Amino acid sequence: MWLFDHCKVPHVQTPLPGPRARELLERDQKYMSPSYTRMYPLVVARGSGAVIEDVDGNLFLDFTAGIAVTSTGHCHPSVTAAIRDQADKLLHMSGTDFYYAPQIDLAQRLAELAPGKSAKRVFFTNSGAEALEAALKLARWHTGRSRAVAFLGAFHGRTYGAMSLSGSKIVHRRGFSPLVPDIHHVPFPRGCQGCRDAAGCSCVRQIEETLFKRTAPPDEVAAIFVEPIQGEGGYHVPPPGFLPALRQLCDKHGILLVADEVQTGMGRTGKLWAVDHWGVEPDIVCSAKGIASGMPLGAIIAREEVMDWPPGSHASTYGGNPVSCRAALATLELLEREYIANAAQRGEQLRRGLMALQRRFPEIGEVRGLGLMMAMDICQPHAPHDLDPARRDAIVQAAFHRGLLLLGCGESAIRFCPPLCINAAQVDTALDILGNVLAERASVPMAV
Repeated sequence: MWLFDHCKVPHVQTPLPGPRARELLERDQKYMSPSYTRMYPLVVARGSGAVIEDVDGNLFLDFTAGIAVTSTGHCHPSVTAAIRDQADKLLHMSGTDFYYAPQIDLAQRLAELAPGKSAKRVFFTNSGAEALEAALKLARWHTGRSRAVAFLGAFHGRTYGAMSLSGSKIVHRRGFSPLVPDIHHVPFPRGCQGCRDAAGCSCVRQIEETLFKRTAPPDEVAAIFVEPIQGEGGYHVPPPGFLPALRQLCDKHGILLVADEVQTGMGRTGKLWAVDHWGVEPDIVCSAKGIASGMPLGAIIAREEVMDWPPGSHASTYGGNPVSCRAALATLELLEREYIANAAQRGEQLRRGLMALQRRFPEIGEVRGLGLMMAMDICQPHAPHDLDPARRDAIVQAAFHRGLLLLGCGESAIRFCPPLCINAAQVDTALDILGNVLAERASVPMAV
């Protein structure tokens, strides 16, 4: 089914970057914004499944999925067939002012698949950041309240509302003030052992006992925004009691719970929605990235009684574009049929492999994640609390030169977010490459 099934992957046949890549990089440097953050000089020509080919014919095993976007793999035949079919019929007519079946079909499907049993409604956007902006507006409209609570370490996007909700890195905020007011940040539980159940969740209790009593009256708080697993902040999984306790806190004070499932959703964690691991129903779910497996699309899915804003209060010219909606419908069918289950299986294989590497290499700190949303911290050798971002970056670069595409996240973590079509042999290949990189850097022989 995949274009490179019969090829040796990875296969790096030129120095990196190759000659054609160097030419394009020179033009990029001249004409493109300097705000982009390119980790290494990969100039992509095409992709298929979990494989990327660059402009010089080098083949790479992709454990980035375009930043967790190409959920069903690069150019899955079913997704591209849906795109071609729709492109021949209708490219655009704006669902803001008119009606077309792909948008209605997808809205119904997402409403039916959303967490919890409540009736839902859907608003479409172009991206995750736009979904967060829409959720913030809807929360303020529905509750009549102005304040919002978000978490330190969270990343919700770079537009103004989403940036104001984010608490991940200074570079996202420096120089852009004033930000959206009345947004408060509290600690996200990392490695907390005191939140085994909702009743004993000290992290959420602190919100009530400190923030709500000192700076943010709860009757003025419209919503609490949370990533079920923090993404750009380091792939941190909360303790079991945290999200249920957060749901209880919101119910107590009439606050909306908004789940940012932009990176965690669409099967990446081994369930369609990450909140399903904890049995929590948010009031609003924000989705994007993997929803259309490469096409630009986002959505907020809200309880029917919450999505009560009037006509004209919010809209999007391109959100819910018919081509993107058809891609999303094909994506959801593939996810439900096979790839969510595959994410759970391959994620467990990846976890076991990373834990085995952790036992061999002292610079590997914590290994964490769910499904195919995994990360490992890179530390000073024999000092698991001394994070080492420079060492992390060097490992990612070395993996690139061996044909494995990785990305960082958090302070010094390497993230593993391959397409959900990844197979067992490809996971083993990635682990072998990573092991070789670590062994070479440590100047120790590989274990027999």
